[in-house]
Amino acid sequence: MAKYLFQITYTEIGFQSILAEGGSKRKEAIEVAIKSLNGWLEALYYSFGETDMFIVCELPDNVSASAFSMIASSGGAARVKTTVLISAEEIDRATKKTIDYRPPGK
Repeated sequence: MAKYLFQITYTEIGFQSILAEGGSKRKEAIEVAIKSLNGWLEALYYSFGETDMFIVCELPDNVSASAFSMIASSGGAARVKTTVLISAEEIDRATKKTIDYRPPGK
């Protein structure tokens, strides 16, 4: 499974929902959504500033991550930025790959 970071920025509608339901109810709903994609919620934190929530989770693939991002954004309550997270071990494996590549201008 791949690991993802979702950065959520709430709109006015999203904040109204948080004020009405509370933060724990929103976390439960997000966890249900991730589990329905055969994923696992590792961490969820609220914050203040430009980003209102950070979610770290594992999902089977990029298609599942895209589905989560689209459904979370589609209701107009939030904007979602998705980042694929890569472990140190994956970077180690990437550095051992041999690639036949010519840089531009060479």
